[in-house]
Formats: sequence, structure tokens, C-alpha cells
Amino acid sequence: MELLQRAEEFESRKWSRITTSERVQASRDLKNLILEINEVYKKSRDQHLMEVMKRLTTIKQKVEKRLKMRVDV
Repeated sequence: MELLQRAEEFESRKWSRITTSERVQASRDLKNLILEINEVYKKSRDQHLMEVMKRLTTIKQKVEKRLKMRVDV
């Protein structure tokens, strides 16, 4: 499945030393990917898909947490 390949790519990506705009884009991409996997999960109820969504959600939360720490002066 293409979705699982994209999920694997996000999980293996290095998250240090990326710019704020890259973090924003990654957060948006992760959200879309999670929603797409969720649509497939609703039909199949495959537990593996649920585990992938949980891992991606954890990554997304870490990225967004880092974005919220930024203070504009």
C-alpha cells in the first residue's frame, strides 16, 4: 500500500535541524496521512493500521509541540 510506504518514510525521517516551515508542512502532511489511513481503517478494521496511526500521531504531536514553543518577537 502506498499509504504504508508514506507512513514508513515519515517514521524514518530525521526531525532534528529542520526549519519551522518544514515543520509546518510536515504537520499538515502527517494530518492528511493519518486521515487517509483512518478512512481505510474504518473499512477493514486492521489492527496494524491502528498501530501505524498511533505512531504517526505521536510524531505529529512532537512536531506540533516544537512549533508551539517558538515565540515570535
